[in-house]
Amino acid sequence: MDKEKIWLSSPHMGGNEQTYINKAFAENWIAPLGPNVTQFEKSIKSYLDNDPQSKIEVAALSSGTAALHLALILLGVKSGDEVICQSMTFAASANPIIYQGAVPIFIDSEPETLNICPEQLERAIKGRISKGKKPKAIIAVHLYGMPYNVEAVHNVARQYDIPVIEDSAEALGSTYKNRKCGTFGDFSILSFNGNKIITTSGGGALVTKSAEVKKKAIFLGSQARDDAPHYQHSEVGYNYRLSNICAGIGLGQMEVLDKRVQARRDMFHFYVNLFDKIDGVTVFHAPDDQYFSNHWLSVIELNEKKLGVNKEELREYLLKENIESRPLWKPMHMQPVFKDYPFYGTQVAEKKFNSGLCLPSGSNLTDSDRSRIEQAIMNCLKK
Repeated sequence: MDKEKIWLSSPHMGGNEQTYINKAFAENWIAPLGPNVTQFEKSIKSYLDNDPQSKIEVAALSSGTAALHLALILLGVKSGDEVICQSMTFAASANPIIYQGAVPIFIDSEPETLNICPEQLERAIKGRISKGKKPKAIIAVHLYGMPYNVEAVHNVARQYDIPVIEDSAEALGSTYKNRKCGTFGDFSILSFNGNKIITTSGGGALVTKSAEVKKKAIFLGSQARDDAPHYQHSEVGYNYRLSNICAGIGLGQMEVLDKRVQARRDMFHFYVNLFDKIDGVTVFHAPDDQYFSNHWLSVIELNEKKLGVNKEELREYLLKENIESRPLWKPMHMQPVFKDYPFYGTQVAEKKFNSGLCLPSGSNLTDSDRSRIEQAIMNCLKK
C-alpha cells in the first residue's frame, strides 16, 4: 500500500465552518456580501487589535494579491512609478506592481530574518532619488511568519516619507515587540489561501487605518459602482470581494487560530530537537525574543560540505517517501519575468535559496507523521 501523502501545509478545519456555511445557504446569502463577511471582518479586526479606540479597519477580499493591488491603487501608484519590493518572496508580492504599470525595485534579504534588509533598503532609496525617481511605496514581507525588522525598516521609510505596505500574508498570529503583524503598515495585507495558517479556501484582507479608506477599498473591489439606481461607473473597478460562503469558512477558522499558531510552533520545536545534534543543519529561528513567529513554515539550511547532502537531494528523497517539502521562495530578481529590473543587495537571498528547504509544517500533522518525517530525514542524511 502506498504511504499517505504528508503535505507541506494543508488546510485544517476547526469544526464550526459548516455551521456558518449552512446558515449562509439557509438565508440565501450566496453573494460577495452578507453577514458572514461583516462578522469575519470584525473578527479579524478584534484579533489584530482589540483596543476599542483602534483605527484599524479590515476589508475582506478574494485574495491577498487583490489586497496588495488595491493598496497600490489607494497609494496612487501609477504607470512609470517605482515601488520597492522584497526580493525573497512569493511572486504575488511583486505582480501587482506590474498590474499598475509601475517598476519593481528589488531589495536583498538580511540573514537574521530572511526579510528586507534595512541597509540595502536605504541604499536603494538613495540610489533611486539620485536618478530622480523617489519610490512611491515599499512592500515588506513577513516571510514564513517571521516578522521583518519592523523598527529599522519603518524608520527608513519615515526618514524618506515613503509609505509601507506590510505583506503579512504568511504572518497572521506573529508579533513584533508584542504587537500583531498586520498592524504596522500604512496598508497591511493578509492571505487566507488554502495553505495558510487559517483558510477561507481562497481569500485575503486589506487592513487600513481608517473607515473612509476601507470604504474606498470596498468600492474599488466591488466594480466601482457609483451610488445610482442604474449601473454607473466613474472609475475602473475590480471583482475583488470575498464571498459570504468563504467568509463563513473564515469565521470557523478564526475560532481556532491560536491553536493553529501553537501547533505550527510545536512543529518548529520538533525540528529544533530533531536537528539539535546534527552538524550541518540549521533551523531558521527568531533573532531574539522581540520576534514571535507563527512558524507558518519551518525552514532549515543545509551545509552540503558538512552533510554530504544538499537541499535538493533531501527534497527528492522526501518526495520518494511521499513527503512534500519545498525550496525557499526563489528571489524575484532571479526570476525570468523580473530579471531585468533593478536589484540592490549582495547575494544573501540567493545563498539562502540555494541552501534552504521548507519542511512539512501543518497544524494537522500527527505523531505518526512526525515519526515518518524523522525517519526519512535521518535515512537520507545517513546516506
